Amino acid sequence: MFKYTAVIPVRAGSRRLKDKNISKFANSNLLENKIDILKKVNLIENIVVSSDSDQMLDMAIKKNVKIHKRAIEFCDEKTQPFGAVVKHICESVDGENIIWSTVTSPLISNETYLKSLDNYEKNVIKSNDFDSLISVEPFKRYIWNKKKPINYELGLKHLPSQELEELYFVSDGILIAPRLKMIEWKYFHGPNPYKMSLNRIESIDIDDGMDLEIAKFYYEKYFSK
Repeated sequence: MFKYTAVIPVRAGSRRLKDKNISKFANSNLLENKIDILKKVNLIENIVVSSDSDQMLDMAIKKNVKIHKRAIEFCDEKTQPFGAVVKHICESVDGENIIWSTVTSPLISNETYLKSLDNYEKNVIKSNDFDSLISVEPFKRYIWNKKKPINYELGLKHLPSQELEELYFVSDGILIAPRLKMIEWKYFHGPNPYKMSLNRIESIDIDDGMDLEIAKFYYEKYFSK
C-alpha cells in the first residue's frame, strides 16, 4: 500500500480576490470544501493545511486535520521564490508521496482524486515511465505571442482547429510526486509528468471573482444535489 499525504497550501493574502482561500463556497468555504473532499479519499493517510493564517489553521484543526504553520517569508510571494516555498513545505511534512491540493480547484471530486492515484501508481511508481502526475485540460486553440502565431501558420497552410497539435492547460488542481523528489526539484512536479486530463468543469481554477462565480454556478448545477 502506497502512502499519501495531501498538502493544502493556503495563505492569508490574495492580490485579486480578498480572502480568496476562504471564500464562501458549497455551504462552507473553499478551504473547508477541499478538506471535506480529501477526507473521502481513503488512500490519503494524512491531510496537512500549510498556512501563515491562524484563522485558516484553526479551521483545519476543527476539521481534525494536521497543520503546518508557515513563516511569513514563505507566504508573501516576495521574500522567497516559489520553489523555496515548495521545498520548505515538503521538508516540514511527513509522507512518501505528496498530493499538492489547491483549494482554488473546488470541483475536483473524490472519485477523480482516486483515479489520479491509480494513474500515479501505474505510470509513475510501478512503470517509471513518468516522474510525477499533473492534472491538465487539453485544448486546441489558435495561439499568438506578441508578434506572431505560435502553433499555426497564416495563409494556405492554415489548419482547422481540430487538426492543431493538442496543447495542455495545467490546472494545478492535482499534482502528485514523491516527497523527496519535490524537495530535490524545488517544485511540485518533475520534468516528465504524466498528464491526467480533466474536463472543463473540474479544471476550473479560481483566480478572481468571476472564476469564483463560475465555480459556484457549476457546483449548484451539477454537484449540490
